[in-house]
Amino acid sequence: MPSRMHPTAAGFDASLVERVLADALAPGVKVYGICGLQGSGKSTLASQVVALARSRGVRATVLSVDDAYLGRRERQRLARHVHPLLATRGPPGTHDVALACATLDALRSGTPVALPRFDKPTDTRLAPSRWPRVGAVDLAIFEGWFLATPPQAPDELREPINAVERNEDPDATWRRYCNQALARDYPPLWSRLDRLLFLEPPGFEAVLEWRWQQEQAMRSRRSGPHAMDRPRLERFVQLFERVSRQALRTLPGIADRTVRLDAQRRPLD
Repeated sequence: MPSRMHPTAAGFDASLVERVLADALAPGVKVYGICGLQGSGKSTLASQVVALARSRGVRATVLSVDDAYLGRRERQRLARHVHPLLATRGPPGTHDVALACATLDALRSGTPVALPRFDKPTDTRLAPSRWPRVGAVDLAIFEGWFLATPPQAPDELREPINAVERNEDPDATWRRYCNQALARDYPPLWSRLDRLLFLEPPGFEAVLEWRWQQEQAMRSRRSGPHAMDRPRLERFVQLFERVSRQALRTLPGIADRTVRLDAQRRPLD
């Protein structure tokens, strides 16, 4: 059996990438979703699948839900008028869903399109003049951490699940807003996906360790105000905990294919 490589180093094993590409090239599939919680290797896998597809003459590209974040100014407006936590990008309600839908529609139809790009160090979307343009494609991979995750029932939002919710959202305004956005705004985006793969971690506890490994790797390449120490990272991950746990509960029954990962991100299936 070939060895499985660490997805944050050399990538996932070639046999998994082969199987995912075969799944993505099934008849009728034009937009293929890859969902995985923070640090799971979803972006790595998406890049590997696109690279393999291109090596075989398949016109393929990748788009991340992260590139559809609202700009810093728009999120600051939400922070003033709705809740301060909405200044932080990532949770439902902080994306330009219409932009993501329009981009996927263009990719599906074969229309040349500029792919939006978000610059995380400056915390805002790049100017459209800097977005890469692509022509007609045979396959678009759409990756993100909460694709197709359904909202929770309203009564499930009452009790805080971590320190951020308890101390910074005591009346549940922020989590209700995110949940309502998940119910109202995102289903049209999920409907653009022809098939969905879910990279399932062994539990939410693995997410913090995976994300910390990523942060340490990034810290070796940069420093200053954008680098997070462990306490800052723990708080940051808590902003995603509720929807992440909802994804863990629901996506194995929603995704067309689920690949279970162990604590080292090695596929178990």
